[in-house]
Amino acid sequence: MAAVAQAQETSNVTSIKSLAESSALNSVPSAYAFNINPNDEADPNDPEFAIPIVDMSLLTSGSPDERAKIVGDLVKICEEWGFFIAINHGVPESLMKAMIDACHGFFSLPDEEKKEFKSGNDVLEMFKYGTSYNLALDKVLLWRDFFKVRTHPEFHSLYKPASFSEVSLEFSKRSREVALEITRAISESLGLGPDYIYNTMNMDRGLQMLAGNYYPPCPQPEHAIGIPHHTDHGLITLLIQNEMNGLQVEHNGKWLTVNGSPNGFFVNLADQMQILTNGKYKSVMHRATVNNKATRISIAIPHGPSVDTIIAPAPELCEREGQAPKYLAMNYKEYIQLQQSGKNYMKSTFDHIRA
Repeated sequence: MAAVAQAQETSNVTSIKSLAESSALNSVPSAYAFNINPNDEADPNDPEFAIPIVDMSLLTSGSPDERAKIVGDLVKICEEWGFFIAINHGVPESLMKAMIDACHGFFSLPDEEKKEFKSGNDVLEMFKYGTSYNLALDKVLLWRDFFKVRTHPEFHSLYKPASFSEVSLEFSKRSREVALEITRAISESLGLGPDYIYNTMNMDRGLQMLAGNYYPPCPQPEHAIGIPHHTDHGLITLLIQNEMNGLQVEHNGKWLTVNGSPNGFFVNLADQMQILTNGKYKSVMHRATVNNKATRISIAIPHGPSVDTIIAPAPELCEREGQAPKYLAMNYKEYIQLQQSGKNYMKSTFDHIRA
């Protein structure tokens, strides 16, 4: 009978928040069962797993030599990690906190009000709200609620809570400035000139999203997952979080929990960057774990090409390195749809586009 009750409990779940707040919950329901192998976790004290830090002020206001050093450092970071923490980036800590608070305000709304933002599974919709990832496809339900809003090339916003629109507009603009500065430096690090990626990827009308994730405390965090291992489909993603850790990145075959400066942006390279660089720079595999102590909120800001851009390895790079293209050319929107289709559940989309 307990199994039947549990099945009924999870089949009607409209938010993980309401399930986690249920007084009857003392273990992870079977639909959410996901085992994490502790032997796969990295030792954070091992120098091999010291996360790279990039001081953005040296890119934007440093001397030419200081900028050149950061651009040079990015080569190794992007080849070996595909991930770093950006500090001194110019986005006020008060704005980052206000964005976290606005997300908390949204997730604290009654389920009935949040349901107004539910929509289909088209990633390009103005906004969407849900739990897990895709209830029709997920083999394991995820210990998270989420919303996604498209903020560029047209700005959209959730209309609840009242403060959300103003805060998300300013935060989206300021974080975009950081992302474009990083993109320029990465472009320069490839020897392609600072504007190559921006121009080739049509980033003047590039896709930018604001994605909020809510991970409530879990009674058995080692038996559930917030988001399983995946790479992002765009060029780069910026991420902030409240005071709770949970993001893990894969490095040298181990999973490392990211513990960063509260005012830093976590920056990960994504699939189109790996394709554009013909595999030279790495789209990092990452996941979100959960805890049994307090709610974690994270906000991801993915930045990509325009949806109609056809992405292929840069001919200039292939020619210079004497390499054939490793990936087939593909329209960005089609790539997103391929990544989010059922046949790619927890698998690499790269397998479908290798040349």
